[in-house]
Amino acid sequence: MTATSQADVMPPFHLAFPVHDLEAARGFYGGVLGCPEGRSSPEWIDFNFYGHQIVAHLAPQECGSAATSAVDGHGVPVRHFGIVLSIPQWEQMAQRLRAANTEFVIEPYVRFKGEVGEQATMFFHDPSGNAIEIKAFKNMASLFAK
Repeated sequence: MTATSQADVMPPFHLAFPVHDLEAARGFYGGVLGCPEGRSSPEWIDFNFYGHQIVAHLAPQECGSAATSAVDGHGVPVRHFGIVLSIPQWEQMAQRLRAANTEFVIEPYVRFKGEVGEQATMFFHDPSGNAIEIKAFKNMASLFAK
C-alpha cells in the first residue's frame, strides 16, 4: 500500500498575487507564516501555502485594495485569500501572528456562534496590503453547509 499524497485527496490550488517588495514577501510568507519557499526569480517567489502554490509577483502598481463587505458586524476585505485550518492550527497561527506583532484587520474571534457555519476567523494584511483570512471550523463538514 502506498501513502496518499495531498494531491490524491484534494488538488492544490494556484494563486498569483502582487507584492511591492519580494524580500518583504519572503520575510512575511516564509518567516511569519512559515510557508516553505519554492522556485523564485528576480520577479516572483513560489510559496507552499499548506500544500497550495501561491506566487508573489513583483508588481507594486497592483498592490492594495480597500473595498470591504459587511459580515457579522465587521468590514471584511473583499479581496482576500486564505486557508482553512483545524482549530488547534488556527490557535497556533493566531499566537504566531500576535508574537510577530501583526496588525489585524479583524482580530481573531469566533463568528456565527451556534450557527451551522460557526467558524474561528482572523484577517490581516501582508506587507503589500494583500488581505489574508485564516479560518477554522468547529465542524469541518460545515464548510459548505447552508
